[in-house]
Amino acid sequence: MVVTTASEADAVAWDAFVHGQRGATGYHEWHWRRVFERAFGHQPVYLIARRHDRVGRRRNRIVGVLPLVEIKSLLFGRTLTSLPFLNYGGVVSEDAGADQDLIDAAAAIARQRRCRHVELRHTARRFPDLPCKTHKVTMRLRLERDIWDRLDRKVRNQVRKAQRCDLTTDNGGAELLGDFYAVFARNMRDLGTPVYSRRFFQEVLDAFPGRTRLHVVRLQAGSPTRQPRWGAKAGPATRQPRWGAEGVPVAAGLTYRTRSTVEVPWASSIRDFNVLCPSHLLYWGIIERALEEGCDVLDFGRSTPGEGTYQFKAQWGAEAVPLHWEYQLMSDGELPDTSPKNPKFHLAIELWKRLPLPVASVLGPRIVRAIP
Repeated sequence: MVVTTASEADAVAWDAFVHGQRGATGYHEWHWRRVFERAFGHQPVYLIARRHDRVGRRRNRIVGVLPLVEIKSLLFGRTLTSLPFLNYGGVVSEDAGADQDLIDAAAAIARQRRCRHVELRHTARRFPDLPCKTHKVTMRLRLERDIWDRLDRKVRNQVRKAQRCDLTTDNGGAELLGDFYAVFARNMRDLGTPVYSRRFFQEVLDAFPGRTRLHVVRLQAGSPTRQPRWGAKAGPATRQPRWGAEGVPVAAGLTYRTRSTVEVPWASSIRDFNVLCPSHLLYWGIIERALEEGCDVLDFGRSTPGEGTYQFKAQWGAEAVPLHWEYQLMSDGELPDTSPKNPKFHLAIELWKRLPLPVASVLGPRIVRAIP
């Protein structure tokens, strides 16, 4: 077994191996490496394991891969993560020996670069000897043609309410990025969370043009529906909505398709309009599109059990699948905690909520790039 750092010359062979492994996710594909480099300026470390068989014809064949990204943070120190900013990552292999060799190689690189730990975002427990966090789950819904009839009555009523309130849905590509980002940036500020840059989403759309799609819910201009007070709880930086010919965007999401599964890694809504149920219409539009494309699973993305987003996804009938984040620690200490629930961040979150939206949108990308 030989483990090396993959280069651009390995891109085709890397993807061919990943596409043949059932345990791989769409995030293991090579194009994500370019997204990390171009959108964040981070240095990816993609490890590739090959077995040199002394007999037989299959010499120098790939038996495992481990995509990692080095992040240098003043607050959290240096880390190697597989994969940051995304829901899934970790080791993909067809050989138990390759698993251990890849982890050993990652640990050696982490020590050399003075990283605090290696973080592996696995869907299942892979390394029982490593410390592990199971604080997150992903929510998955089986899609069938009669899914409307199987949905909870309350969910169906909320979708119908959104339609009666003159909300409409649209889906497409980069031409909707402005509307998507306006909603996403506003929601992140209201949550007290630094926002990703618009360039990040542009890079994702460029990297996967046939598999990514933007979905936008709009409230039509001139709607007779009584509209909520815009910005009633959003702080001093709130501005009145800008109505275009197609109405104001009030909810939006980005979907990413891998084989027959459609995932929603990023979705947001403007809370001032929650009474109109825009998020329900957003996800129903995503489900309809997924069925048109022949998909049979909707992955709502990761959530924390018991919290609001978890409850929202559960009411659609989505089942919780535990996630396992395993850590190779470089020294004794506690597992990292970058969650907004960490009391250390409470004051910073409350202050961030009060920032003017333009200021938060400029500062956010500079901060969040260092928070995996």
